Amino acid sequence: MSTSFRGNKLSLICGALSWLRDWEEKRRQEEERLLAQDGLSSQRARPDSAGTAPGSPTRDPDWVTAFVQNKEERDRVDRLKEEHIRRKKREDSLEKIRHNVQLKYAAKRKRCEEDEAKRLLQLSKEALSQGAGEGVLDQLDHNEDELILAEYESDDEKKVVSGLEEDDDDDLEEEHVTKIYYCSRTHSQLSQFVREVQKSPFGKDTRLVSLGSRQNLCVNEEVRRLGALQLINDRCMEMQKNKHEKKSDEENEGKKRRVSRTVCPFYSYEQMQFLRDEVLVEVKDIEQLVSLGRETKACPYYGSRFAIPAAQLVVLPYQMLLHEPTRNAAGIKLKDQVVIIDEAHNLIDTITCIHSAEVSGSQLCCAHSQLSQYMERYRKRLKAKNLMYIKQILYLLERFVAMLGGNVNQNPGCQAVSQTGTVLKSINDFLFQSQIDNINLFKVQRYCEKSLISRKLFGFVERYGGPASAVKINKENQNLAGLQNFLLTLQQGSDKEGTPQSPPVEAEHDQLRAASPLMQIEGFLSALTNANQDGRVILNRQGTVGQSSLKFLLLNPAVHFAKVVEECRTVIIAGGTMQPVADFREQLLGCAGVDPARIVEFSCGHVIPPENILPIILCSGPSNQQLEFTYQTRDLPQMMDETGRILCNLCNVIPGGVVCFFPSYEYEKQVYGHWEQTGLLSRLSAKKKIFQEPKKANQVEQVLVEYAKCIKRCSQTGGQMTGALLLSVVGGKMSEGINFSDDLGRCVIMVGMPYPNIRSPELQEKMTWLDKTMPRAAGQAPSRVLIENLCMKAVNQSIGRAIRHQKDFASILLLDHRYARPAIFNKLPQWIRERTQVKPAFGSAFAELRKFHRGKLAAL
Repeated sequence: MSTSFRGNKLSLICGALSWLRDWEEKRRQEEERLLAQDGLSSQRARPDSAGTAPGSPTRDPDWVTAFVQNKEERDRVDRLKEEHIRRKKREDSLEKIRHNVQLKYAAKRKRCEEDEAKRLLQLSKEALSQGAGEGVLDQLDHNEDELILAEYESDDEKKVVSGLEEDDDDDLEEEHVTKIYYCSRTHSQLSQFVREVQKSPFGKDTRLVSLGSRQNLCVNEEVRRLGALQLINDRCMEMQKNKHEKKSDEENEGKKRRVSRTVCPFYSYEQMQFLRDEVLVEVKDIEQLVSLGRETKACPYYGSRFAIPAAQLVVLPYQMLLHEPTRNAAGIKLKDQVVIIDEAHNLIDTITCIHSAEVSGSQLCCAHSQLSQYMERYRKRLKAKNLMYIKQILYLLERFVAMLGGNVNQNPGCQAVSQTGTVLKSINDFLFQSQIDNINLFKVQRYCEKSLISRKLFGFVERYGGPASAVKINKENQNLAGLQNFLLTLQQGSDKEGTPQSPPVEAEHDQLRAASPLMQIEGFLSALTNANQDGRVILNRQGTVGQSSLKFLLLNPAVHFAKVVEECRTVIIAGGTMQPVADFREQLLGCAGVDPARIVEFSCGHVIPPENILPIILCSGPSNQQLEFTYQTRDLPQMMDETGRILCNLCNVIPGGVVCFFPSYEYEKQVYGHWEQTGLLSRLSAKKKIFQEPKKANQVEQVLVEYAKCIKRCSQTGGQMTGALLLSVVGGKMSEGINFSDDLGRCVIMVGMPYPNIRSPELQEKMTWLDKTMPRAAGQAPSRVLIENLCMKAVNQSIGRAIRHQKDFASILLLDHRYARPAIFNKLPQWIRERTQVKPAFGSAFAELRKFHRGKLAAL
């Protein structure tokens, strides 16, 4: 009942790994041939060189020419020799680990001994420190050292030594073997893929590594408790920095005792090497990797990265591959490699979302207040360059709030916006009008990244900003009271009497979000560095400044996909339901500069026989009401009544489960309410128990379980009730990746055409951009093609939920006469299109459906 694993993924696994095995074998043979040839040629070269007369004028030019011609080949042979030695060494090492169990036990015993030694050392330190009588105030001052920004060295290309960037990379540098990068949308899909690799014929011989975010792979409970991904990332990076600064701190110790900075106990190079080897020896999914990390006391996040160079198959989420900074940080090198992007029907939207960013007025004002208080507290201890950048960030925040019509020094929840509405601006216009065009955003972005200022600020607010923190008001921290009061007003909002309220316990998580707004703002600053023509800034002015927001919208996803295409040997964009594919070809590949001759389209039919599926386009209902669910007509009572009558008739003849998709949650709720009033709902309930798709993701599984139980119970007991009816939403939780096989989905019904909201400013801007940059296709404007493609992609995803294996059968009903139009009809998947019947009247459609399902039931 959870996510399905379709045959197309198994085909991808076997096809890709078969190619890789053949490629490696051919390369091995070529290496052996060249090395053997080199051995023969070196033997022949000795007598020739000995017999050449010194200073012979006729022979020298030939010898020099031959030398120049052969130099490249000799260099290549030398490289092959080095690669051959490295590969042999690596394979021997992994084979040794695979078969020598004693090595594993020795490593485990060593870890236990080290843990025990650390525990005893800690006990000794605690015993010695008892009664030391250090001043509490002095201790607090030293604790604040980790909140203070380190000296920022430079803006230019100098490398900043932090974490792994300098110390360890030299030891870890390893030639990347030819590999396949496989990416999908979610960690659960990737885990399923890995489990299928484990079961496949390639499972034992493939070196596979699963990559994930720190949120999924971190085994340090102190860091995991932070919850938010950005907080986990920053805390982890800070711990790596602390590890490398620890030595210098110890050397400078003596003048006054410093409190040791926190380092991660799982960041042990020796243990991570062991984890890397374990990963390469045996295929493991994310969950197994985390378990191994806990067992070996090694960081799975960094340990898995160390395994990338030697891995043959790297499994990773979309974001890690498609976002260049993340890709580079992970050590992913795409040059001459193969990339498979699965579940790619929403690839364009994914790239757009990854590179778009939004910040609210509340976040901007809160960040300004926090940063101002931070600067005031540590002004005397911050270096000049840090102060300069902090002032620049404060100015940027001030101007952003001004663009929303507010004042950064006032409560955003109390500032009414005079001119509400949505305004779109080009990046350059936004920079000029906000008067920040004289600031180098690239340098500010680099400063935020290298200084970890958002992490320092979060630590500062964590200590002093919350109402739970007991901060004594004295001369030194008197200014912090302003920050506390400001955060309280953000949490409470403005009440009519103006009396302060005590913050509720439930607001704890909201405080965490409010405490780290600069992290979100950094993403917006990064987005503003895109080229002017590739994006727009949306100013969304609502009732108050706090409710208003600034959003960067990426219009041209191809600029971020171009590098992937340029570097890779091959990019495979795959999915079970990819039609229509014109968007990928034109918006993504064409705009990325891919030669049309390089683009190969491949599509294969479904495994089910033609007689196991009955797709029908229904043009009118039982009372001859034409079915056209436009925004203007779908709310009419007669349209909702006709939809109910169709379902009542169908539920009489279709066994098991029926899944009915509506264009939106609002429309499904409206229709459900109308049926309740008219009595249609009780007529439907007599034949099928009705379930509704919940809006909350954590409730979906429960609804699906109850839905499945009901269908099973009805099929076993018989009686008047024949199964269940599930009312779902296109683009909702159940329209993608859910498996409605067999009795769970004997019929899928699509009510109307789920066109996107054409009044959306973002969509309108995208349409305008496409009309300006793309040629017309078959007489249609690119914007019109976009709207139709978005609609049909959603339809194809939804109706593909039913047929899940070779012996499965189902009917598909499209309720809208517009599906029969050639431009729309041709965008259905080929295996459905070839079998689709267009029925102008309900009677003939109903007869066909009854015949189909009775025939299938008789054959069972």
